[in-house]
Amino acid sequence: MQLHISPSLRHVTVLPAKGVREFIKVKVGSRRFSYRMVFYSLLILTFLLRFVFVLTAVDTIDGESKCSTIGCVGKRLGPRIWGRRLDSMVPDDIYKILEDNRSQDEETEVPQSLEEFVAEMRSNKSDLKTFALKLKAMVTLLEKRTRTAKIQEYLYRHVASSSIPKQLHCLALRLANEHSTNAAARLQLPAPELVPFLVDNSFFHFVLASDNVLASSVVAKSLVSNSLRPEKVVLHIITDRKTYSTMHAWFSLHPLTPAIIEVKGLHHFDWFTKGKVPVLEAMEKDQRVRSQFRGGSSAIIANNTEKPYVIASKLQALSPKYNSMMNHIRIHLPELYPSLNKVVFLDDDIVIQTDLSPLWDIDMKGKVNGAVATCLGDDKFVMSKRFKSYLNFSHPLIKQSFDPNECAWAYGMNIFDLNAWRKTNISNTYNSWLHKNLKSDLSLWQLGTLPPGLIAFHGHVHIIDPFWHMLGLGYQDNTSIAGAEKAGVIHFNGRAKPWLDIAFPQLRTLWAKYVDFSDKFIKACHIRAP
Repeated sequence: MQLHISPSLRHVTVLPAKGVREFIKVKVGSRRFSYRMVFYSLLILTFLLRFVFVLTAVDTIDGESKCSTIGCVGKRLGPRIWGRRLDSMVPDDIYKILEDNRSQDEETEVPQSLEEFVAEMRSNKSDLKTFALKLKAMVTLLEKRTRTAKIQEYLYRHVASSSIPKQLHCLALRLANEHSTNAAARLQLPAPELVPFLVDNSFFHFVLASDNVLASSVVAKSLVSNSLRPEKVVLHIITDRKTYSTMHAWFSLHPLTPAIIEVKGLHHFDWFTKGKVPVLEAMEKDQRVRSQFRGGSSAIIANNTEKPYVIASKLQALSPKYNSMMNHIRIHLPELYPSLNKVVFLDDDIVIQTDLSPLWDIDMKGKVNGAVATCLGDDKFVMSKRFKSYLNFSHPLIKQSFDPNECAWAYGMNIFDLNAWRKTNISNTYNSWLHKNLKSDLSLWQLGTLPPGLIAFHGHVHIIDPFWHMLGLGYQDNTSIAGAEKAGVIHFNGRAKPWLDIAFPQLRTLWAKYVDFSDKFIKACHIRAP
């Protein structure tokens, strides 16, 4: 067969075979067609009509409930191809049944799984209403079970994170005993000749407030071991009365020379003994109000209407950490260290992986608090915190005072310019809002110190590079080891603290490498490497 097209594209000539003179000639641009073309067209059309008739007849025999032929498929897909919809009442009926909130009498048992549900529907050949009711009952049951499991998980995590592991309790008791029996564990910290450096502003001063000896040892060791000038490092450790002997014994027996370590209890500060401390009064009232209105963990998990993540937030609010003075002490740094110009405050659940002396070279531009913003970055789960994440903007007092979309910042590794702080009213603002929250039955925010900190430091924060503070290692395991190793400071904020069994194993190693598991106190308390 040969095909010839004229240069003007108006004639197409088809030669059926070689040597055959007859041919079909079609004028493309004209309305005239050859009789052979008309004949072939009618023949094809007749065949198609007979084919459609047969398929339609078979489809009619199959009925509406089946779709076993091409004709049926074509009839159902055709309207969709042409942009039209089928008027089927089946989905609407199902939706009406599923959306009906009236209780249904359960005549039979609810299917426990999808396999059981499918098998029952096939065997009983149930109608549409029975199908929808069974489906609704099964999904409702599974939702209840999922919710219960979630709440139990949050409760167990709350108990695990709030309790003191027996290994840490053992360590505290052994060190306290060592402090009472071993003179080397009672050495003055720091040595008398180093005391003048505690108020020398040419040194790099760090403040750590904690009642956890093991956690504090990791912060101190990681700070000194990564410092390029450890002889210029001064670490001020603040603890409470019950932990003072334990903390003192550890750092007396484990000196981090040439760095200077100071251990003081709250009872050693004259400022705390001169009169009433506003934050202490607020904490006492806060504990009473929480016990009266929150009802404890049993009352929280008994609520059947709140979503699991809301219950998790309320359980976390009951954590002893948020009622600890160690967590509130930072708001009084200017009074505690009246001779210092600038300090870096450290939480006890961080690990330092780089030299922090460049923090003193950052121009704070007159601001008080140098912190990492938590509304920027690639990690949507961690770096998406704004004021609305912490403050209750349904309360008129919060709504009229702040912008819900304002970027939040992080506690844990903060640069504080104490000279600039002393020129402000930050500490009084903090205490004032604590009292406002108490008068509002704790309805302005849920969690401890960051929400009032966001309020008190509002307008006094200088945002620093996120390299200095990576968050979230204690409440989500999406952080990779490679990513965490690149950060200057990593923060295990959240319940999964690295010294607990609920810590994420792949991240815990970043903390554990600063623990000497061959130490006699560590070994005696069976604290083992991950």
